[in-house]
Amino acid sequence: MYDGLLNLGLWGYVAATLALTHVTIAAVTIFLHRHQAHRALDLHPAVSHFFRFWLWLTTGMVTKEWVAVHRRHHAKTETEEDPHSPQVFGIRTVLLEGAELYRRAADDPETLAKYGHGTPDDWIERRLYTRFPQLGLGIMAAIDLLLFGVPGITVWAVQMLWIPFFAAGVINGLGHYWGYRNFDPPDTSTNISPIGLLIGGEELHNNHHAFPSSAKLSVRPWEFDIGWLYIRLLQALGLARVKKVAPRPVVEPGRRQVDLETVRAVVTARFHVLADYTRHVMLPVLRAELRAADHSCRRLLEEARAALKRARPDPESAERLRAALERSAALRTVHEYRERLTAIWSSAAATNEQLRAQLAQWCAEAEATGVEALARFAERLRGYRLDARPA
Repeated sequence: MYDGLLNLGLWGYVAATLALTHVTIAAVTIFLHRHQAHRALDLHPAVSHFFRFWLWLTTGMVTKEWVAVHRRHHAKTETEEDPHSPQVFGIRTVLLEGAELYRRAADDPETLAKYGHGTPDDWIERRLYTRFPQLGLGIMAAIDLLLFGVPGITVWAVQMLWIPFFAAGVINGLGHYWGYRNFDPPDTSTNISPIGLLIGGEELHNNHHAFPSSAKLSVRPWEFDIGWLYIRLLQALGLARVKKVAPRPVVEPGRRQVDLETVRAVVTARFHVLADYTRHVMLPVLRAELRAADHSCRRLLEEARAALKRARPDPESAERLRAALERSAALRTVHEYRERLTAIWSSAAATNEQLRAQLAQWCAEAEATGVEALARFAERLRGYRLDARPA
């Protein structure tokens, strides 16, 4: 049996396969996703072209197609026009047939025309990468056979399955079905794991949907985004320039006035504000109500816990929430104030001064409700500022 030029042995082949697929994952998350689809960073032309070439060899994906499908996903999330929503197609279909769903969307000329703008359109893209996507896969197969011998067939097969399974299946499927949520954007996105290693940081999918134009996907101290580590290394070498990261709010205690800086911080970091509101207001009030409730009411409140954390719960959860709010005046109050707070930053036509006045009024009225957790949050809200330190 031909063992190839390297003759690595079993664990050597495993290590080589993981290394090769990891480069592919890095190319997808850094080049296709953060650089091309969301313009969160600029890459040196040499780095950009290396990723483009590597993806041609290992996936056969065309940059314009991938970017267009992903942008359509963000524009139409959880609707019938979402190209790969488990809420529409079912989790089993997205997990097992995610590549087919991607291909169907990528073959739609309207999707490419509407969402594929700004992607590479040079000579090599038109004449080679887009025109002969299967050629790259064939070249990669030959390289694997040359380097690894007959085991190279298995190495190549894993490379071909890696992105369709993990990106098209796991991220697009489980990333909108199961996991934890730091933020409450208007979709079902979740973080599958706080350790963004295996899929380059893409596991932190809820964070990404909350701040899609951020080059960094981790936001909590315990979260690790290895794609961001690679970006920082490229930046240190002068090969990348980060354009945007998620806003990081800080709270300056003791501030009594709502000013325009407060407005800017609250509006820009509104998902942080809502997460803080849930943590500091909704859940403490719920716990207090549970302690005081009888058995029948306690069960009703427990069933409404998940819906209380969501600005847009599903119909079944919303019905449970309505029943719970009817039984609890305190919960009804803090839920109403959350709705009023979100309405402030949803006022697109309001001037900065109008937003400042509305926010100041919200804080004053929240303090007057007599709900201690709400009053403390209003005081906290006045101290919101955007952190000017580098990410």
